Amino acid sequence: MEFLPTQTETITPRQNGSPREYRQLSPEQLVDLAIDTRIAHAEKHGAISGDESFFVVDLGEVSRQHQRWKRNLPDVQPYYAVKCNSDPPLLKYLAGLNTGFDCASIEEMRSVLDRGVHSNRILFANPCKSQSSLVFAQKAGILRTTFDNIDELDSIKAHMPEAQLLLRIYANDDSALVPLGEKYGAHLDTVRILLSRVKELGLHLVGVSFHVGTGSSNPSSFCQAIKDARYAFLQAQQLGLRPTVLDIGGGFEDNSFERITSSIRNAIGSGFSSGITIIAEPGRFYARGAYTLACRVISKRRQMTSAAAAGIPDMLYQNDGIYGNFMNVIMEKEVMVPRLAGGRHSPRPFLGDFEGHREEEGDVYKYSIWGPTCDSIDRVVRETSFYCELYSYFAKASN
Repeated sequence: MEFLPTQTETITPRQNGSPREYRQLSPEQLVDLAIDTRIAHAEKHGAISGDESFFVVDLGEVSRQHQRWKRNLPDVQPYYAVKCNSDPPLLKYLAGLNTGFDCASIEEMRSVLDRGVHSNRILFANPCKSQSSLVFAQKAGILRTTFDNIDELDSIKAHMPEAQLLLRIYANDDSALVPLGEKYGAHLDTVRILLSRVKELGLHLVGVSFHVGTGSSNPSSFCQAIKDARYAFLQAQQLGLRPTVLDIGGGFEDNSFERITSSIRNAIGSGFSSGITIIAEPGRFYARGAYTLACRVISKRRQMTSAAAAGIPDMLYQNDGIYGNFMNVIMEKEVMVPRLAGGRHSPRPFLGDFEGHREEEGDVYKYSIWGPTCDSIDRVVRETSFYCELYSYFAKASN
């Protein structure tokens, strides 16, 4: 998901100098505390208008995911996919972890360079680039880039002749959240033609790349792509080219990460020598679990008469929806899980304009949750339940 510009509160990994009570809190409790403190501060200064949602990013979660990456893919250098989430604190933190960066546009390249990242840690991973972006990359010293067609090679020769090229081959996981094979990737029967053109133009081929799709949970798709990449390597070597880089792309799902990476390690080990540099393009693997979005319920519609009798949930309207930070509800059929802000570690048990009251355990209030627009498809959650009735409140969204 690419987040729209929204204010962000940042939680850095806990250090020994942190107050003892903070060090004893779980990551989720720290997020709760950050949200509640932000709301309390805004209310105190009269800044709560009900019109702005905000993110809390737990950079400790980014660190934990990075350690998980190194445990499971120790020989694969991650190049974070900036298009996933270009929040400056996240980019700065990843830069400190010494990751590389996968950029697809001038804006993304500039945002990473502005964080002090050297150009040799940036991959311009867009197989079909504008002339202006090629000129920008050449001037910035961002030379490593991808291609998958003849016309792109001619454009690169004209505007970025010093490019270090990776041939992006076709790969596709039909079960992925967003399959990418229909848009990008050279089919195997075109590989030799493209590589011959690279040689004819005197360009520099450094490797082969692929991307099976966003949100892939099928190990066989990675294994097949690695096998196809091996074929492309052999074709290049037969033409006198010397590729040394394998880019296995992104699409890593959090829940299937260990299972997927085990298959990847085996496939690489059986197909490639130890002298190959292997990189990848993880995005949401790093960013997804680190971000929590806090939204305010701005209005409520109570069901009456026949609708109430039929058990149709009351409707809550919040200050963010599918045209904002919940676009994946439509694009990828994401199921959002809302939680109420507040708890025993918060400055106050209830926040904002909360006008309801907590009922006895077992009393359940059902709601559907909608975005602020007048569009009827702007529904964030079809049905959810809380143990209290609410009117205007901040709620946390996760998926």
